[in-house]
Amino acid sequence: MRKSKPKKRYLLPDPKFQDTLVTKFVNYLMEEGKKSVAYTIFYDAVELVEKKTNENGIDVWKRAMSNLTPAVEVKSRRVGGATFQVPVEVRPERKINLSIKWLIDYARLRGEKTMMDKLAAEIIAASKGEGAAIKKKDDTHRMAEANKAFSHFRF
Repeated sequence: MRKSKPKKRYLLPDPKFQDTLVTKFVNYLMEEGKKSVAYTIFYDAVELVEKKTNENGIDVWKRAMSNLTPAVEVKSRRVGGATFQVPVEVRPERKINLSIKWLIDYARLRGEKTMMDKLAAEIIAASKGEGAAIKKKDDTHRMAEANKAFSHFRF
């Protein structure tokens, strides 16, 4: 067990939208330390979303993020000899992290040619309440609902 909790690191806002959530998203999107490439991909994807939907791109992205945030998830809990999937509420910090992770992961699995196109398409789908990332959130909720009987094992 650790002696003390590590200090919380706070992110600087991104250069274009002055939003720390965008910085966090870009940090998840970044590969091999190439942050400028990640920023380019994100900003181009937001521009593409603006062109396709005729709405403000950052607003569409925020709507997609809010559609993706899960309320409950299941955690494995060992009781006696059996392992139960116990539904627990998701902490606010983890809600954001999960929605970012799902959006990026399922964007990477899409069939479009460039990452910019993939991300833009996934953002548009998630803002409408469809797409693979939304399916993942629904599956998580469904699993928690199915295992509601084990909620008394929460600690």
